[in-house]
Amino acid sequence: MVCASNRYKTSSYKVKTFGCRLNAHESDLIIKHLQDSGASNTIVINTCAVTAEAERRSRQAIRRIVRENPQTNIVVTGCAAQINQENYAAIPGVTRVVGNEEKLRPETWKVQDTIDTPQVSVDDIMMVRNTANNLVVTSQGRERAIVQVQQGCDHRCTFCVIPFGRGNSRSVPIETVLKQVRSLVAAGYREIVLSGVDITSYGGNLPGNPSLGVMLRRLLAMFPDLPRLRLSSVDPVEIDDDIWRLLENEQRFMPHLHLSLQSGDDMVLKRMKRRHLSKDVVRLVNYARALRPDIAFGADIIAGFPTETDQMHTNTVNMLLDLGLQYVHIFPYSPRPGTPAAYMPRTHDDIRKSRAAELRIIGANNLVRWLDTRVGTIDRVLIESDSMGHGESFAKIKVAGGAVAGEIVKVIVIGRDATTLIGERTVEMVK
Repeated sequence: MVCASNRYKTSSYKVKTFGCRLNAHESDLIIKHLQDSGASNTIVINTCAVTAEAERRSRQAIRRIVRENPQTNIVVTGCAAQINQENYAAIPGVTRVVGNEEKLRPETWKVQDTIDTPQVSVDDIMMVRNTANNLVVTSQGRERAIVQVQQGCDHRCTFCVIPFGRGNSRSVPIETVLKQVRSLVAAGYREIVLSGVDITSYGGNLPGNPSLGVMLRRLLAMFPDLPRLRLSSVDPVEIDDDIWRLLENEQRFMPHLHLSLQSGDDMVLKRMKRRHLSKDVVRLVNYARALRPDIAFGADIIAGFPTETDQMHTNTVNMLLDLGLQYVHIFPYSPRPGTPAAYMPRTHDDIRKSRAAELRIIGANNLVRWLDTRVGTIDRVLIESDSMGHGESFAKIKVAGGAVAGEIVKVIVIGRDATTLIGERTVEMVK
């Protein structure tokens, strides 16, 4: 997803974020380091490189910020800066370029004056073997906290440049994760979301190679007062047996999986160098629904991958229709320099855009149909603001009659307004 947001703003410094949820979490850590260092007169742009459009927006924002803020420290960081540091250092007005590993270090953000020659602090991300000592935590009110437990990726999908911006897969030790969650539960957070670049590869670099499922079981066993635990995006071939057992037997493990799907056609998947086929996704979705009938699915899909024919696209369309995936993120294929897919025969821009539009419509219709099936069911809503929050399957639900942020409210779903369900309180706050 390509997005931009001001994560924090004062008269003395600002952090502007592009790209994924993980980038947003890391911006929160940058903010903390800026605060601790007493930084002033500084603007940080945390860039994204997942698509050409993401980079274009980042560069456009940098030039505008430089123009509107003369005599200001302009610091560029994030995946685009990690991969193309020279290009960003060459933008007039940029004073520093900081790599993805360097941006997590407190010493990077010590106060400095503007300088004439850009400083480049970008090391070889592939040489990094451990995660940063500080766990990246994003808190949203006192309702939900997002904890990064993994960084980087060992896979080399032919379309993806992110491993070169994030490095190889590395995991936060279980004890460190538990220590962080302990402090969040003690502070009253009701839901923890575990996040990473390739979260289902968790544990591969740790002693004993503990799986993600093992870590989840320990976390839930250690914190019986934590009401809800949720995962970010998962790889369809890396879901281990412990995760399946939790999905079946642990009600505090939320029934919502976002799949790194990318295509519904086997030839496209092979050319992408993905490790699953369409039958694997069908089997996964059906198995998960058998274990937890209320489960909802998200998916990332690339439209118009090089060499994708009309029939290949139709196979993706049919998979979306057959499986009824509810929360789909559709990206028109974007060639990334240096990736194998960039050298494959390319589909026309108009075809990519039209295929992406068709898939988005199918996804939107799937969501509406699924929401209609939720009417009359019981759900539990973690209230975030304005009597609104997310149910266990991630449906957005507004509680009629009002509810206070931080409550987990048991409701019966009585209707739908566009893509928001309406729930009526059935009992008092769920403990």
